[in-house]
Amino acid sequence: MNKFIQSTVLSIALAGGAAQAEELRLSHQWSTSDVRHEVAQIVADEVAAAGVDLEITIFPSKSLFKPREQYRPLSRGQLDMTVFPLSYAGGQQPAFNLTLMPGLVKNHDHAARLSQSPFMEALEAKMAEDDVMVLVHGYLAGGFVGKDTCITHPDDVAGLQTRAAGKSFEQMLVGADASITSMASSEIYSAMQTGVLDAANTSSSSFVSYRIFEQVACYTPASDIALWFLYQPLLMNKSTFEGLSQEQQAALLAAADVAEAHYLEQAKLQDAASVDVFREAGVEIAEMTADDFAAWQALAQETSYAAFAADVEGGQELLDMALAVE
Repeated sequence: MNKFIQSTVLSIALAGGAAQAEELRLSHQWSTSDVRHEVAQIVADEVAAAGVDLEITIFPSKSLFKPREQYRPLSRGQLDMTVFPLSYAGGQQPAFNLTLMPGLVKNHDHAARLSQSPFMEALEAKMAEDDVMVLVHGYLAGGFVGKDTCITHPDDVAGLQTRAAGKSFEQMLVGADASITSMASSEIYSAMQTGVLDAANTSSSSFVSYRIFEQVACYTPASDIALWFLYQPLLMNKSTFEGLSQEQQAALLAAADVAEAHYLEQAKLQDAASVDVFREAGVEIAEMTADDFAAWQALAQETSYAAFAADVEGGQELLDMALAVE
């Protein structure tokens, strides 16, 4: 039992067994206009409406923890919930790097099938080792931006200082002769503004919510062809969940179902909406062709896929499980 639950149980005991509302803290790095905040808010609102003496307080815009530093406090029970790009925790669990693997996810419906597959069950077993569980599954697609040039083919990033989310994309881009500067998506704007970055990739939603269109000349969005998909679930400390009453657990799971349906629907809309925003800002829109995608995927096979299989225990098996999902 973690300290949060111990303190709650003690409070109830001191009150002579009277029921008290419990508070859960949910942290994320995005603005309140971002779809990932919407997912968190839906869960909080649905749980509040259920009337089970459970309150979720949301801390957006990296106001509680730094973007990449949320998984460890979550696993230790110092944080209750987070909406989190799982690949950020690839240092703790190298298997998580597979949730941002170039060309592994074909489209949003394919992403939803991956979330319900034996592949995801294997990843959830890894999370359970860290006392973490998934409440809401969700993938977002994304693309590339260039400060001065368009990026559609591997040749386009040669010599550019580039930001990529996750080790696997970084490996692929290095294979294309790009230089890598690692940072959270919330830091792309200032890095573009100060000349630290020439190019970046992240989700369509982050490109819009962080107003990256103000700093770039060209945008290559996710469309029918999307190279970039990142698993960004709403996670919860497992012991905290198990310490709640059955009614509170049921309310959380019901809320998660509502939020997950919204997440998938909005994920499909984000890509097209981002194109409109960038175009209105005067940014050139580039399209990745099937041949471009094939070139990236071939490069990924030689770099990211090969490195993952070689470096991660059971990596080839996990990769095969993911690739087996139609």
